[in-house]
Amino acid sequence: MPPKKKRPVLHAVTVLALLGASGYLTVELKKDEQEKAPAVQAVTDSPQLSSSTGQKVGKQTWERLKNPERSVLRGEGGQVLATFTDGARTATLKGASRTFSEPSNTKSRVVTEDWVRLMPEAWRKGAEKEKWFKDWFKEFYGSEEDDVFAYAFQYAEGAPAKKDDEGIQYAGDAFFGPFKEDGVDRLEQNDFYDYLGTPYTFRDGTTMQAHKERFRSLDCSGFMRMVWGYRARFPLAATNKVGDGLARTADGMARSKIGVDVIKLQGSSPWYTRPTNIDVLQPGDLLFFKMDHRTGNHLDHVALYLGLDGDGHRVFISSRKEVNGPTMGDKGGTSRIDGNGFYAGLFRSAKRL
Repeated sequence: MPPKKKRPVLHAVTVLALLGASGYLTVELKKDEQEKAPAVQAVTDSPQLSSSTGQKVGKQTWERLKNPERSVLRGEGGQVLATFTDGARTATLKGASRTFSEPSNTKSRVVTEDWVRLMPEAWRKGAEKEKWFKDWFKEFYGSEEDDVFAYAFQYAEGAPAKKDDEGIQYAGDAFFGPFKEDGVDRLEQNDFYDYLGTPYTFRDGTTMQAHKERFRSLDCSGFMRMVWGYRARFPLAATNKVGDGLARTADGMARSKIGVDVIKLQGSSPWYTRPTNIDVLQPGDLLFFKMDHRTGNHLDHVALYLGLDGDGHRVFISSRKEVNGPTMGDKGGTSRIDGNGFYAGLFRSAKRL
């Protein structure tokens, strides 16, 4: 494989220490957001929620909603402060406003107050009264520790390298994968342990070896496994059929019983049907696409839903061949699931882990 051309590192706006020096993820103070960012939802002050009282603290209340079944914490003015979906470990919490952008590949930018985190257990009705949740919520509501969104952008173009105590790089600009022999298409099946360059032993004892030629590479599902599994600690399966965690491929993830199918796969194979209602999505959902006739009935691309950009479009980040790595950019098709663009037309289902 020919050496990859070094990606330029662009300058960024104010960046808080918790996210390092990445030019592609900026966390700005609330007053700066009002001056510099597109019009967005007003920033919600962090509520003083006691973890010892259960359903109601002051004028904050819990509410049950359907489609999907979920519990919502609302503030004094009725605004949503946090959402927890039955059967899912993903929690979406309101917090400090952040800006996600990738100037080299798109003009789109996402200014959001949503922080996506994994709870230690799947949510169930009434869990707000349970000790495990109270302890977790007290620790993470209002926290600015890295969340799933922060992890994802630590692999985008120009993201700085991060190493653990053993000197292994676990974050930084990732490739999609090396070229095939034809020099045109790129190899797939590039998992998180290929990026790390080290063997990895899964919970069931299966050990997978890293491929040297795929070093620093993450295909679309490998990117999700890095973000959700290796970084956020969601259980991982060694393959689609071995182990009991998040599956290896986009199709395996989409068809697994893990999490909650917020948009179910519909229509006849192999192309299925584009969903007609995407309002049920929330930031942090996994999005699945049918893009290639050569893969038969399989869904063959997965992305992380970010929410609305400054122009009101529903956007995502995924690892893509055209950009050779994780991107929310426009090359090969804008990263939107609304409208009539390439990815919008091929969007098929969504899951909440």
